[in-house]
Amino acid sequence: MKERYPTKKIYVGDVAVGGDAPISVQSMTYSDTHNVAETVEQINRLHFAGADIVRVAAPKMEDALALKAIKEQVSLPIVADIHYHYKLALEAAKWVDCIRFNPGNINDKHKIKEIVKACQDRNLPIRIGVNAGSLEEEFDNRYGATAEGMVASADYNIKFLEDLGFTDMKVSLKASDVDRTVDAYRMLRPKNNYPFHLGVTEAGTIFHATIKSSIGLGALLLDGIGDTMRISITGELEEEIKVGKAILKDSGRVKEGLNIISCPTCGRIEADLVSAVAEVEKRTAHIKTPMDVSVMGCVVNAIGEAKHADVAIAYGKEAGLVMLKGEVVARLPENELVDRFVQEVEDFAAKQE
Repeated sequence: MKERYPTKKIYVGDVAVGGDAPISVQSMTYSDTHNVAETVEQINRLHFAGADIVRVAAPKMEDALALKAIKEQVSLPIVADIHYHYKLALEAAKWVDCIRFNPGNINDKHKIKEIVKACQDRNLPIRIGVNAGSLEEEFDNRYGATAEGMVASADYNIKFLEDLGFTDMKVSLKASDVDRTVDAYRMLRPKNNYPFHLGVTEAGTIFHATIKSSIGLGALLLDGIGDTMRISITGELEEEIKVGKAILKDSGRVKEGLNIISCPTCGRIEADLVSAVAEVEKRTAHIKTPMDVSVMGCVVNAIGEAKHADVAIAYGKEAGLVMLKGEVVARLPENELVDRFVQEVEDFAAKQE
């Protein structure tokens, strides 16, 4: 895994993005924003799911005006998502922590200057949100909806904001497929040091979105690219946070919680491994200490994997071993193994604190 690319640190509310800050995970509400109660409820759901930042749409002035009341009732930093009408950004900037605009549908330079001034007045960052499906006409005509077109748009708008003396920005380059998304981020990364917001947009249902995002964002994270991210899922808000945090963890960018190593199902398994792993996962979800644990279901793989795990179960026929750092600490009947394993995991975590 490559070292993370050094980027400028900016702040969205009290959440640092870029530099040495942790890679943040965010999502977006789907309520009508002017429905204050429903929007607040969704933001609070995201807060308890572990989101770092939330984005809300402001397609109408009544939505932008509602942001004041919403902001007063939540603790997560809010990014206002603005399309087409720049005056919505001017109103939203009075209340939120960041403005996101799409240069494909707000490309009048006078209007962008007004947005920049409003953000400068309140010391707010801007996200330049480039989408392959809505490039400015000049870039679409020249490049089509390609990675090259997205990079050209982003590069142009970055330089435009820089010419206005504005540098507190982050950038996203999103397409609905992995290839264009990854290519665009890789192409733009050497050209500046601004933080990147990662995402494959319009990625579909939880199954397809998880796969697309794992491939695309995982590849970028392994390249050292990415400072904040959203998993775009047609589904429940909490799933976006769950998948995003899992990608960060399994890519190695976040060292937190259990890395559970378990057998694939096969004819050698001598225990109810599916139920055991599900119980282990549920009962250890609260543990934040990074550790490798192994739950293996047959003698072929069990001992070898267990030797390299911090805590392990090695199942045999109707019984098994609990091991700590490769050493056997208990030989127990199958129905007692998970309880002892969980206790050893909790004890191990406590000793690391």
